[in-house]
Amino acid sequence: MFLPFFENLRRHGVPATLREFLAFLDGMAAGLATYDADGFYYLARLTLVKDERHLDKFDRAFAASFSGLDEISAQDVLNAVDIPDEWLRKMAEKHLSPEERAQIEALGGFEALMDTLKKRLEEQKGRHQGGSKWIGTAGISPFGAHGYNPEGVRIGQNESRHQRAVKVWDKRTFRNLDDSVELGTRNIKVALKRLRRWARDGAREEFDLDGTVNATANAGYLDVKTRPERRNAVKVLLFFDVGGSMDAHIKVVEELFSAAKSEFKQLEHFYFHNCLYESVWRDNARRWDDKIPTAEILRTYGPDYKCIFVGDASMSPYEIAYIGGANEYWNAEAGHTWLNRARAQWADHIWINPVPEAYWDYTQSIGMIREIFENQMVPMTPEGLTRGMKLLG
Repeated sequence: MFLPFFENLRRHGVPATLREFLAFLDGMAAGLATYDADGFYYLARLTLVKDERHLDKFDRAFAASFSGLDEISAQDVLNAVDIPDEWLRKMAEKHLSPEERAQIEALGGFEALMDTLKKRLEEQKGRHQGGSKWIGTAGISPFGAHGYNPEGVRIGQNESRHQRAVKVWDKRTFRNLDDSVELGTRNIKVALKRLRRWARDGAREEFDLDGTVNATANAGYLDVKTRPERRNAVKVLLFFDVGGSMDAHIKVVEELFSAAKSEFKQLEHFYFHNCLYESVWRDNARRWDDKIPTAEILRTYGPDYKCIFVGDASMSPYEIAYIGGANEYWNAEAGHTWLNRARAQWADHIWINPVPEAYWDYTQSIGMIREIFENQMVPMTPEGLTRGMKLLG
């Protein structure tokens, strides 16, 4: 039954061994993931993947092998196994119509939201489910999880559902982009090739045909000449937005990352979440422990670098305009302050947005970022990338 899955793993580049596959089968035989699609996924990943670099490849192989798992109906599960209490709680989530959602008003601004949260924390004594006031689940309160409010603080929920949270009161983990993704199209690389400045420097290791012919003709004997290899001398800084709404764009961003690493030899990359603040990081697994001050980045990389931000620019407007508006922590300076500093340091800069350009006018934060970047925002399409390279060049 699972042999096609094992073959898909090898086909997608996951070096799973026969011993690891047998361990996976033993886990299934022991009933470690019976009637639990998520448990089945994690069991397979735990037993068959031994290096985190292969997690993306495993996900693609898993999707190719078990794409029908998500089509199993809730009634099928009810008939197969008893529902745990935790599942029953989530079944109480409210799914409101657009008209009902429109009737729920926001609290009235960022400061009011934070003040109200502080009062709720002081007053609330226990768990609450449903309702519109207390910190709880499956309600329309601005605070909690698995409910709906147009402007709230998400607490105790694994992932976004409506993308309306002003702040996320949980510690989340993001993963690094896979820079070895095989490109599905050459259009991205063709567009990036427009940003080139050739230079010859370093060791004289490349055979110089024209120089050898001329020197041999002049000397009357074979006189081999070499020269430094011609390299793309453009220096590039890449800032990637990760997590949250960017999860939907991972594939195309990884393709861009792979193409950029092959085209630009002098490339540095950093991660941020939603908006640029006082620190960035290189490794998402250590983003809370190994942050790099943004001020240090500004001092280290000179104005000769080309600066590229990649993100959907979809966030709460508070994250751009307010002190303390950051999604996950309290920022000492507003996001727009750091974005303007970056623009001042690197005069050649653009923002690449994976959201289709036709939808930009419907998100307030995208309009704010476009204004900060003086309309130097381009879509992540071949035409958009070509336009962006012209702006940088």
